[in-house]
Amino acid sequence: MAISAQAPGAAQGLTVVARTQSQMVRRRFFRHRAALVGMLVFGGVVLLAFTSIGFGPVPGWWDKTYLATGSLVNQGRPTLSVVPEFLGGEGIRFGEHPFGQDNIGIDYFALTMRGTQQSIIVAFIVGFVATAVGTLAGSFAGYFRKITESIIMRLTDVMITIPILIIAAIVGRTFGDSGIMILAVCIGLVTWPTLGRLVRGEFLSLREKEFVEAARAVGTSAGRIIFRHILPNTIGIIIVSATLAVANAVLLESALSFLGVGVQPPDVSLGQLIDTYRSAMTTRPWLFWWPGVFIIAIALSINFIGDGLRDAFDPRQTRVRA
Repeated sequence: MAISAQAPGAAQGLTVVARTQSQMVRRRFFRHRAALVGMLVFGGVVLLAFTSIGFGPVPGWWDKTYLATGSLVNQGRPTLSVVPEFLGGEGIRFGEHPFGQDNIGIDYFALTMRGTQQSIIVAFIVGFVATAVGTLAGSFAGYFRKITESIIMRLTDVMITIPILIIAAIVGRTFGDSGIMILAVCIGLVTWPTLGRLVRGEFLSLREKEFVEAARAVGTSAGRIIFRHILPNTIGIIIVSATLAVANAVLLESALSFLGVGVQPPDVSLGQLIDTYRSAMTTRPWLFWWPGVFIIAIALSINFIGDGLRDAFDPRQTRVRA
């Protein structure tokens, strides 16, 4: 609840507004212009990808699929035009194949939208799994200390010393043929150590606070103290880290698919499209650039959202103007 009050010694007519923590977080976030632009771009990409060709049993508004082959039209060149006629262009038009066609006549717009869907799904599953495992591991290590902390921290030390791309490549090679869900879960299980260390650091600080000592004094169980008292106070760093984990997962999945150990045919992802058509970059560059544009748009927009959340949850920015 926001409360208005006249500040002692304040100038005539000046009102000080006391806001709750959630209100200040929302206010700071929506004043972050880059984060708002990121939300609009990412929302537009998701909406375009999942409504154009449909998803599962839900049909889309685009009349072509990523599986249907056909004859090449104008050597497979894109029909998309965004230059108005008064500027010497062909006018604003989408055309029959806005992103062009691939080697066997598949509509490249449908193919790119399918790759975008798969990349987004993998990224969010990886982000969710890594956040859940990292939060639990960091919570237990920071609260229980002793042998629990030693085991979890030594495990994270070992995983951090090995380049994440190598671990993910081994996982992708082993589970890539099992479907994107299994692949994403397995990648998430090896990308949690960074968040785990951050959460552990927060717990080490908060477990000595007075409200935790008071909860222990009245006989509150360890599980309740962790999940009801300490964990809510770390929600800021968890949300920010989860957002950045999703952005990193987009790039990681693209890198794995580019190396041939990520999403496997007949499925498709943006990284796989880049790998498949990298040799055509000089002759038919649209086959290479369209997946790259969507990878950059997704990764940058999520990073901007993460920056906005980080600034919004920063306790050093508590001064809000009336």
